Amino acid sequence: MRFDHYQYLMANMFKQQSEETSAFPVNYTDIPVHRLPPLVLAYVGDAYFTLYVRTRLLSYEQNKVRVLHDCDAKMVSAVMQARAYKALEATLSEEEIAVVKRGRNAKSSVPKSATVAEYRYSTGFEALLGYLYLKEDYRRLVELVSQAFDVISREMTKTGAASPQ
Repeated sequence: MRFDHYQYLMANMFKQQSEETSAFPVNYTDIPVHRLPPLVLAYVGDAYFTLYVRTRLLSYEQNKVRVLHDCDAKMVSAVMQARAYKALEATLSEEEIAVVKRGRNAKSSVPKSATVAEYRYSTGFEALLGYLYLKEDYRRLVELVSQAFDVISREMTKTGAASPQ
């Protein structure tokens, strides 16, 4: 991003927000969800999935932040998200698969903690979650993240990743 573009964004990004009374927009109808870059969708999807996992983990542990963090870090990892996606792939619509493919094929760096394929599938999965969130299809979004949480929980139990270290 060019510096002048960055300055423009910083000067104008929060102008409308300061004029509104609500901290959050009521809807996202002004956002062209179908035209957003897949990595932007993944950015939103990652935030949503992380928040979902963290709040759901609170039903198991409320006092030990380190335990919560260790568990959520494993659950939202590229490896686990890729496994969840593979388990849920057959339940996705053609439209959802197209969004995943856009996210999977987006150019991005790959961390050392996952294979290229795992990272690509997790990015595609996150793009789908971001797409559903911005499209306001909350019923489907919650259905998918709930199923993903269950798949990942079973995977972690099976591999011993859920054990404290």
